[in-house]
Parts: sequence; structure tokens; C-alpha cells
Amino acid sequence: MMAGSRVDLYAAIRRDARTGMSNRALQRKHGVGYRTVAAALESAWPKARKPPPKRGSRLDPYRDVIDGWLRDDLDAPRKQRHTAKRIFDRLLDEHEATGVVSYGMVRDYVATRRREIRIEAGREPANTFIPQEHLPGREAEVDFGEVAIRLRGELVTCALFSLRLSYSGKAVHRISSSAGQEAFFEGHAHAFNVLGGVPTGKIRYDNLKAAVASVIGFSRQRVEADRWTAFRSHYGIEAFYCQPGIQGAHEKGGVEGQIGWFRRNHLVPVPEVDSLAELNALIDVWDIHDDSRRIGSRAHTVGEHFSTEEPLLAPLPTEPFETGRWFTPRVDRYAQIAVRMNKYSVPARMVGRQVRVLLHASNLVVFDGKTEIARHERLMTKGGTRVDLDHYLEVLLRKPGAPPGATALEQARAAGRFTPVHDSWWAAACKAHGDAEGTRALIEVLMLHRHLPHDQVVAGLAAALNAGALTADAVALEARKHDNSTEEAVIEISGEPLASQEAPAVRSLTERRLRAHLPADDRPLPSVEKYDQLLASRRENPNKGAAP
Repeated sequence: MMAGSRVDLYAAIRRDARTGMSNRALQRKHGVGYRTVAAALESAWPKARKPPPKRGSRLDPYRDVIDGWLRDDLDAPRKQRHTAKRIFDRLLDEHEATGVVSYGMVRDYVATRRREIRIEAGREPANTFIPQEHLPGREAEVDFGEVAIRLRGELVTCALFSLRLSYSGKAVHRISSSAGQEAFFEGHAHAFNVLGGVPTGKIRYDNLKAAVASVIGFSRQRVEADRWTAFRSHYGIEAFYCQPGIQGAHEKGGVEGQIGWFRRNHLVPVPEVDSLAELNALIDVWDIHDDSRRIGSRAHTVGEHFSTEEPLLAPLPTEPFETGRWFTPRVDRYAQIAVRMNKYSVPARMVGRQVRVLLHASNLVVFDGKTEIARHERLMTKGGTRVDLDHYLEVLLRKPGAPPGATALEQARAAGRFTPVHDSWWAAACKAHGDAEGTRALIEVLMLHRHLPHDQVVAGLAAALNAGALTADAVALEARKHDNSTEEAVIEISGEPLASQEAPAVRSLTERRLRAHLPADDRPLPSVEKYDQLLASRRENPNKGAAP
């Protein structure tokens, strides 16, 4: 076996173990010890330092210039078009690329890009497609597509993951905030769980950065990302990489067409949702309904074909694979952490400390040791900041002048967590107690959200504002009254049901006990007869104990 990374070694050991080889045979074949074999069989991911991220090419700043010259060649005489050598010389002379790019870099780029530009302009002859037959349970195709959704009123672009079985056409979809490696893994894991197994043959991919670290020449050989190698080994996936460019898209035309069909039939008009989780729940329902459709001129539906294919899929692994990626950032003085060029808030008490972050496709979870301390929806753009007002409340108590211009307060307003009722009560409290004390009272009210539902606290604020009660204790009391008056939809008295809206609000513990049919308190009332006897004896001897 050729020398490779430790992940490749683990993958080879696990593959041979599936064929029934014993541990001793695995040790002899791969030249490793018992501990290495045991570790490989226990987990597909070795405990090793992650490699540094791949840097960009030095040719990147000149790609648009080269593309422009190649497009000009479309209308130039055949014998007067740019060669790779001529393009290289012009870069050195006209764009000061001396010592930056090499001839080999330019030659490899032009060899691929020239044909792509001719295809894009319609100058290449039409390709002839060969009909294919796919065996049930063996092949699948995977790809990402862009979709636009309206998330909390804002139009954003997301990534639509699709895994399609080639035989039945059964497809599973998943939307995430990006097409990164986390979304790539989560899409696979979700699809395999829905399908109930893994294709036993090959799954077709293009050259996604989540899976492919680099393409070797013009062949189908690829240098895979280590985490992708471990993921494939965990599920037993056999990957087939398509050719780069338009030709590669034709090799997995099923999933390419499936994404377009799904986008046109389910995402038009643009869906409006409050979260990606809500949209993915709708997508799961749409995928089930799509089982009843027929593809092309097929005699059977997708669901009928899948019923034949499902028993032939390979079983799922017994243990899940962690699709998220761990980071260990340090909390800065603004109580924020930097993850993937974005910043997220954590509780202010964590300033200066190092935390653990598990990054998923659409959210991230922050841990202090094993305790979860924050959870955020993942930002979709770079250079953004997402903060939670609750993380800064203890600091704002000591700095009552900070809230009016705080970023956390503005984001809470935009998200609807800080309502106009909060603003009205805050203004009234500042007018009654002064700006500093009124703001401190507001912060105490905001702390109630940690223990009471949001709607309940807002109702308490409104009731306290109408009553002129401008203290946090009054808001807490009104919020709990609101909870007591609406906690039961239907109550029953003397065996007859009575709607709660017809019954008066519960205002005392005794009344609430009666409505809940708790046993009555039949203990006797306290008596003071013995004390009366003492008073009577004192009246009979008024001078007893007096001084002579």
C-alpha cells in the first residue's frame, strides 16, 4: 500500500475488517500493532492534529484577465489566438506578474478553462448521451444547489443538499446556511437515516471542497479531505468523482435535474419562515409526498420503486458520526468569540477564558467544559456579529448608561424579543425613578425571561404599566397572575366540564385548590381557650404577687 495519511490507513483496516479478516491478519497485512487495529475498528477518525487549511493559488488575481483574453479569442482568427505561452508572457509584461505565477500554473489553467469558455458560448458541438441502467440499492448522486428564502422577513441565499438514489429516483433534501463540510456531512447523515441504509455501490460527486482537497491533473484521481475519508469509512461509502466542469455535470444529471425540479415545485413562491429548522420540517413532508410522482415515462411511482430498493441498502452503522467541527476560541473583552470570521456572544462571566464550540451547518453550540452556555443560529455572511442581550445583563446592572446604544439591545429589538411594551415600561420607569434606577429596574425585568416564558413577561409588563407599577417585583407578580389565569383550557366542577374562559380568574390559593379537586383542609381552627383560663385566674387574684 502506498504511503498515505493515518486516516487512509484506518479506512483500509476498516474495509478489510468488513471482509472478515481477523485482527492478527490485519496486523500482518498493514504492518501495524494490535493497538492501531483496535483504534481503527473503534473509530474511523484517528486522534491526530488537523492539517493546516489549504492556501489559495497565486493565479487567483489573474483569472478574470485570462478569461477575458480567452473570450476575445472566440472571434479571433484560428491561427492568431492566445497560446498558454503568450498568455504567460502578457501577464509578465502587462500585469507585473514576474515571480508571482509560473508557466505551469498558466498552462494547466488555460487547458481546462479554454474549453469551458467555448462550451459556455455555445461553440462546442452537442454531446451525445448514452442511456444508463442502474441496479437497485447500489448507486446514488449528491450535489448542492442555491436557493433563496425569506428568513424572518429578510431575503437570504442558502444551500440545498440533495442525495438521489439512481434506481428509484428517491431524493432527500436538506437546507443549510452554507455548503461547507458540516452541511455536507449532516446532509448525508440525514439522508441515510431517512432512507434506512447506505447504497452498496458508488455515489457520484463533483469536486466539492468539502470532499476533495485537490484534483490530480485531468484524471479522476483526487486528494480527499481527511475528515471526508473518515466519514466515508464510517458509513462504507464508495465515492466516484465526476470530471470537472460541464462534462462532469452530465455524469450526475439525475441529481442536477432533481434540484431544479424541487426548487421549481416547492420553493416557488419564495418560502417565508422564521428558522431553517421550520423549513427543513416542511421539506421532510414534501419529500414524502414526492414519493407518489412518476419520473418521465416510468410505469411506477418513486415510492413503488423505492420499496424494491430499500431492502437492498447496506445497514447503517451502530454509532453516529459527529458531523460538527470543534473549535476552541478565547472569549474577548466584549464577551464574544470568533468562529469562521464571525463573532458570537457568550455570558460575560466567560471573558478571557477559553471555550469549546461545536459548529454545525446552521447553528453553533458553546460549551464551558461539558456545560452548554450559549447557542446561536449560524451567520450566513462573513464579518457579522450575533449577540444575545441576556449574556450582558449582569454587566448592564453595573453600567446603566450602556443599554441605549448597545448592539445586543438593537438585535433584540430586530428579533422581536425586546418589544414596544418593554420600551414603554422602560420610559415610564426612567421618568418615575430616574434614568439609572429605571434602567436597572428594566434589567431586572429582563432577567425574568430566564425563568418565565416571553409572552408571560410581556403580559406582566403591560399589566404593570397600566397599573402604574414600575418595579420588577410588580412585573413578576403580574406575570405569574397571567400564568395562573390561563394555565387550564378546560376545568371540571361537580362532574360537568366548564370552559376556562367562562370561569373567573383564580386569585387565591384556596380557590385554586378547590378547582383542582385537592383534598380539603379539615384540620380544626386554632383555639385560645387555655390562654383565656390564664386571664381568668389573674382577674380572681388581682393583688397576688403584689408588693406589701
